[in-house]
Amino acid sequence: MVKYIGSKRVLIPDIVETIREALPGGGTVVDLFSGTSRVGHALKKAGYRVLANDHNAYAHTLAKCYVQADREDVIRDAERLVREFNAIKGSPGWFTETYCIKSRFFHPKNGERIEAIREAIASRGLPEELEAVMLTALLEAADRVDSTTGLQMAYLKRWAPRALNDLSLRAPDVLPRAPSGKGRAYMMEAAEAARTLEGDAVYIDPPYNQHSYLSNYHIWETLVRWDRPEVYGVACKRADCRTRKSPFNSRKSFLTAFRSVLEGLRARLVVVSFNNEGFVSREQMEDLLSEVFGPDSALEVVERDYRRYVGAQIGIYNPDGERVGRVSHLRNRECLYVVRRQGAGQARLSGALLASGQGASGWVR
Repeated sequence: MVKYIGSKRVLIPDIVETIREALPGGGTVVDLFSGTSRVGHALKKAGYRVLANDHNAYAHTLAKCYVQADREDVIRDAERLVREFNAIKGSPGWFTETYCIKSRFFHPKNGERIEAIREAIASRGLPEELEAVMLTALLEAADRVDSTTGLQMAYLKRWAPRALNDLSLRAPDVLPRAPSGKGRAYMMEAAEAARTLEGDAVYIDPPYNQHSYLSNYHIWETLVRWDRPEVYGVACKRADCRTRKSPFNSRKSFLTAFRSVLEGLRARLVVVSFNNEGFVSREQMEDLLSEVFGPDSALEVVERDYRRYVGAQIGIYNPDGERVGRVSHLRNRECLYVVRRQGAGQARLSGALLASGQGASGWVR
């Protein structure tokens, strides 16, 4: 899957195990901020029906591929189209001029092919799920030859070695339909999705600071929407990055927005992941969850330590390539808050999880 800040790759075993213990026979899990659908994909693989939601178009497309589409329905056509599209020659146009010449996110030879393949997808009138699979294949191929540190806020001064490789599509890892039923992808604001989507469990991974995912991954949004937006700045961001603001990216509005989501939930098990770099502390999060769900619900916290994203590892440099600052820290802590609401059972997390020696706490309340 694509490089993504805030990826829950290291937390996935904990998330899946937590939900498996609460719902051993399967069921429906709602993922309110699906992002790359890495978590939704893992839950589908574990047998759960997943309802994935995200308000960004690129994330919605990834969810249609990895959560909604089923392998038995799309893979034969997808593999045929991958072979066909890999033979397409480059054709420069707006995308190449914007993201390879005015900015340097992709080498022009790859930008031209990204553009030509995207035009081919647009011209085919493919069924919705197959189109999402092919857009995902293109997006992931572009990610493998980009020239960034993992964010699209800026590009590298010199071409990354991978940027000189030739673009090549691969069929995404689309899973067979889960035993618990067909998944669905939605594109709603989180509070609306919380009130609308019902499941046995809900997983919540909200934005945790001021950095907008739309701004961080504006090229993926454009590649999916294919709308040739007005752009601005050195990074050629979409103009709507200035206007499509999320309350979750503001310290002032985060708690109100997050409370609105929590109060609308329709699930017995609530699992929240949140970073120590976020707007609220662990203590504040525990207080909020206990206040919203009441004293009859049980709250447990698992804490994990992991390396920060690659840009932090590289350091801080000015436009001339000179190191100008020191990164404050190279590791983060991610907390997994597990709330079992009244009637959902009071069983602890597995002994193996709590005894893993990576910072799991006991019962908080």
